[in-house]
Amino acid sequence: MKTALDWLKQFWEDEEGLGTLEILLIVAVLVAIAIIFRKWIVSWFQKLIGDANSDLKDNSAVVPCAPSPTTSCAP
Repeated sequence: MKTALDWLKQFWEDEEGLGTLEILLIVAVLVAIAIIFRKWIVSWFQKLIGDANSDLKDNSAVVPCAPSPTTSCAP
């Protein structure tokens, strides 16, 4: 009978790649999480885009200053 430490060591040293089943399970879990938190994700994304839009609108009236050797951008 293997001890837990032997099993853990063997598991850690196992170099087989991920199989199709493991990939499908990971994708299924991610899709399930996205469906469960769909409303929260959509509202967060809309708030993020809305904040970026309002920041762009607020800053559009400000003329950017490009200093040159003869001019200064100091107020």
